[in-house]
Amino acid sequence: MTAIASLFQEAARLAAGFRQAAPARHMPTHDYAASLACFDEPLPAAGSDMLDVIRRLSDGAEPGLHATTGPRFFGWVIGGSHPVGVAADFLTSAWGQNAGNHVAAPAAAAVETVAARWLLDLLKLPAESSVGFVTGATVANFTCLAAARGEVLRQVGWDADAKGLFRAPEITVLIGDDAHTTVFSALQFLGLGHDRVLRLPTDAMGRIDPAALAGTLDTVSGPVIAVLQAGQINTGAFDDFAIIPLLKAKGAWVHVDGAFGLWAQASIKTSHLSRGIEAADSWATDGHKWLQTPYDCGYAIVRNELAHRRVMTIAASYLPLAGEGERDPSHYVPELSRRARGFATWAMLKHLGGDGIAALIDQCCASARLVADLLSQQPGIAILNEVALNQLVIRFGADLPSEEGDALTRKTIAKIQADGMIFAGGAKWRGRDVLRLSVTNFQTTSDEAQLAAQSIIAAFKSVSGG
Repeated sequence: MTAIASLFQEAARLAAGFRQAAPARHMPTHDYAASLACFDEPLPAAGSDMLDVIRRLSDGAEPGLHATTGPRFFGWVIGGSHPVGVAADFLTSAWGQNAGNHVAAPAAAAVETVAARWLLDLLKLPAESSVGFVTGATVANFTCLAAARGEVLRQVGWDADAKGLFRAPEITVLIGDDAHTTVFSALQFLGLGHDRVLRLPTDAMGRIDPAALAGTLDTVSGPVIAVLQAGQINTGAFDDFAIIPLLKAKGAWVHVDGAFGLWAQASIKTSHLSRGIEAADSWATDGHKWLQTPYDCGYAIVRNELAHRRVMTIAASYLPLAGEGERDPSHYVPELSRRARGFATWAMLKHLGGDGIAALIDQCCASARLVADLLSQQPGIAILNEVALNQLVIRFGADLPSEEGDALTRKTIAKIQADGMIFAGGAKWRGRDVLRLSVTNFQTTSDEAQLAAQSIIAAFKSVSGG
């Protein structure tokens, strides 16, 4: 056996061992400081044996790894990194392709072409749309909003790509008050500012108030970008996409942050939540959530391919030009050298198929509802959101004064994390402390959901004396 074969087999053995232990893993045994101590040493002057390095890496890292690949990790909206996607990602690393253009990596470019078409079909978005394979929804939002910025200014005679924003016509950005923080970051990166936006009032679930939007539009003139949301990060709520024609009548570019909620389009049981979403101009979503690809994988989807390519294409004399029927991956993302993310995406779409992805989404949503049903039967525990998708907002001491409920909620969260049967974290919702659960793992069955609910109830009873 060659040295490379032995090395790769050892890495696969260590990876398989970690994954097989994941369902039984609890919290990391090492925090940041302990993890740092495992690796903190001066730069070695002499090299080390390949196998020893990989084993040392595994030994040092594993105590500080969360069980994000396990069925009871609900801390954030994180998919389970399905083994098929991981295996495809192994090959991606081994192949070492730079997915910058179709000449440097023909297979990577070709797979992206097919995977992009499949994604548009699965998500029921306009077939003429272009897809950029990015790191995640943060960069997907950035990419889509960059195309939006360029296009709304071009329509009033300003070339932002050539001239920048100095003396450019002012762009009005309309955004819901409960939009995700990464959208505000994208606006900041693009020079549009995270504070100079018009924040629209939202309802109890975080949805934009259509009446407030209509009133605001009466005061707006010039270039407009509107940001809507499919899946509020706490409640899972969707904006009413029936407002899109109202925005379009004002000449607005409508962008949808659908980091996880856009996947509702893939299931008959949830697609009513996103009805009308296909009328938008751009959409951002993640593959490493419900498609279960490994990190990093997201998609920037833009209806107007020319606007997409105009703002993202990197040109140089040494870079080959894409001819008729050819596609350069770097024309749709803010990177030239980058990972070939299309391989894992293609593998997951091929493995699950449309029916399998719909079933996975349905299972996660059903598991979330089951947890909500079981918890709501317990006196003192309240579910604060309409469980329409996969998110739960949970309050402990719901019958207590606000400050006492906050304290009990914090204590319950600490107990849940100390017990380690599940992992979930706290958040603030409408000024109050809550436990937030995100059910996004392909392994979270009804049995796992029941275990999760039982562990939450046990933790609550332990700290409340119930």
